[in-house]
Amino acid sequence: PMLYIKSFTFNPFQENTYLLYDENGTGTLIDPGCFDLAERKELLDFVTEKKIRITQLLNTHCHVDHVLGNAWAKKTFGVQLLIHKEEAAVLKAVEVYAPNYGFVGYESSEADGFLVEGEKIEVGKEVLKIIFVPGHAPGHVVFHHEASHQCIAGDTLFRGSIGRTDLPGGNHELLLSKIKSELFTLPEETVIYPGHGPETTIAFEKIHNPFVGKNARS
Repeated sequence: PMLYIKSFTFNPFQENTYLLYDENGTGTLIDPGCFDLAERKELLDFVTEKKIRITQLLNTHCHVDHVLGNAWAKKTFGVQLLIHKEEAAVLKAVEVYAPNYGFVGYESSEADGFLVEGEKIEVGKEVLKIIFVPGHAPGHVVFHHEASHQCIAGDTLFRGSIGRTDLPGGNHELLLSKIKSELFTLPEETVIYPGHGPETTIAFEKIHNPFVGKNARS
């Protein structure tokens, strides 16, 4: 099974946008953080060059840095946006506070359907499982490709860190417990592709993560 993962780093928050596609070039776009024209061109150029047909748009969660390109992507690729139902209000709030972060001209978007934990999402011939990992955001989900041991983790688990929990709807204890129950139970070789920074593995974080690893400050 081949699931190709291309990452882009966009906007002042240095957010990781992921494009997943199978061997036939059928693609899924996750967390499009592209805001300015140059960023959107970078994404579009890659899609064009690789002849990828994007068929759906997913958000792991709906904080501003992960949704800046939602409306543009829906129009450009003619796709529907899927989020967890608990993120609908989070997405709605972005239009109020986006200008405070300098994102003037932010175009709002609405979900066309909802992601349900435990269900499957298809990227062409490849299958992702939806795992619910709230704590950073109330409806945060991650996408696990079991066949290749790869996981798009949004802002749950980072290399040596975890998602911040001081934003509205954040819950520190919940995030810690969900990382342990939902992510640390994945195979140790699973590669974590986070919403910011470099990828890591479950094995590495189980040992070294200062928040949830074996030597974590309790």
